[in-house]
Amino acid sequence: MSERPSAFDPFSLSLDAQRQSFEAAADAIEKTEIAPEQLAQMASVEVGQTDSEVVYTENKLELLHYEPRTDEQHDVPILVIYALINKPFILDLQPDRSVIRRLLEAGFDVYMIDWNEPSRLDQHLTLEDYVTRYIDNCVDEVREQSDQDAINVLGYCMGGTMSAMYAALNPEKVRNLGLMAAGLCFDDTGGVLELWGDDQYFSPDELKDAYGNAPAEMLDVGFALMDPVSNYVSKYVRLYDNLENDDFIENFGRMERWLSEGIDVAGDTFAQFVTDIYQENKLYNNELYLGDTHVDIENIDMPVLQITGEYDHLIPSETSIPFNEVIGSDDTEVIEYSTGHIGLSVSGSSHENVWPEVCEWYEERSQLDDAEAIEIDDASDAADEAVDTQEPTSIHDDTDETTDDQGDVDDVESVSGIGSTYADRLRDAGIETTGDLAAADVETVADAAEIPESRAEEWLSQVSE
Repeated sequence: MSERPSAFDPFSLSLDAQRQSFEAAADAIEKTEIAPEQLAQMASVEVGQTDSEVVYTENKLELLHYEPRTDEQHDVPILVIYALINKPFILDLQPDRSVIRRLLEAGFDVYMIDWNEPSRLDQHLTLEDYVTRYIDNCVDEVREQSDQDAINVLGYCMGGTMSAMYAALNPEKVRNLGLMAAGLCFDDTGGVLELWGDDQYFSPDELKDAYGNAPAEMLDVGFALMDPVSNYVSKYVRLYDNLENDDFIENFGRMERWLSEGIDVAGDTFAQFVTDIYQENKLYNNELYLGDTHVDIENIDMPVLQITGEYDHLIPSETSIPFNEVIGSDDTEVIEYSTGHIGLSVSGSSHENVWPEVCEWYEERSQLDDAEAIEIDDASDAADEAVDTQEPTSIHDDTDETTDDQGDVDDVESVSGIGSTYADRLRDAGIETTGDLAAADVETVADAAEIPESRAEEWLSQVSE
């Protein structure tokens, strides 16, 4: 009986190596033959396929309104605010991995801001322009279309940071605030953006002076260099290994399209963001001003949900979660999931495990009580009557001007910044008219409306003029 060759037999090892070489060569030839076809498929993939219409424009900005996917919708809509960097279709990348569709399927009326690319003429736009003008105008458009005094907001990445600023400045217009991978606290948290923020090595003003707007190519390379092996080597190895997998090819193509279609950032906004947010941590320290207005984060008194990625190297959870401890809200929650910055919006497991929980959080806090529902019905009836009689009316009057000559008998809700919720709280405390408000002191108003005294002072200043 002949003895079987040892696994270490040189002749057997040589034959095995030769066999593997032949198989690898055959595989390479086969992949070379199909590569052109697969690459063409990758280049032709569709993104952002959920039906929408543009309902508002300003400068380059477009406000998208998505077609409902359920017969019954929640009364309070959601406005999604994406970053100024890259295109927002990462939130609607493909039908089965679309944050927009998850929200629609949960019965929400969904809007999203598409910032589009700033021109050279836009380089002097500041955070004040984006937050107090563009975002505020979009919020007012959604409020008007939905007949709601306050709406839901979901901000992603830089859009989340700006959403937090907006909520601090306009808490009466934000019912619930979701912050997804939002950079809010930069104090030795370890993110790459904090390294960019080190003024010893990087000057945003010099970049602005040289280029006007911050180039998308520079930003993309900077982010990719966070993990160069994965971004420049490993992913292409995976592509080669999966050339015969049509689903993989399409998914890869969608991500590459998103990565390649970067958006420049307005120069002044980029410099302000790096200096005030990254380098000096002004938002978290409650020291941020937009123009002459203090962004007082203690005014963020609505429910707040933080959605973070455990493996997010761009915006680590430590850059987001501590923010919940310094704002005015006593209803805060965190969903931290085992994925990265982009995985929160595109990974299959995130859509299975994270987004149902997010939708449930919004749904629980978007139910109108009886008083709110009656008020909306009355406002709708008033609008219909105005159309019938051809008399102008305003459902949402955001000015401090009165509509008649009765002076101190105007309803307290005619004061700018007092929506239905605050008005109900004030009425419960016996403050029903602008005259009642003018006769009250700051502490009484703040306690009644459950707001910081700084906001109460703003209201009182309007009725005392």
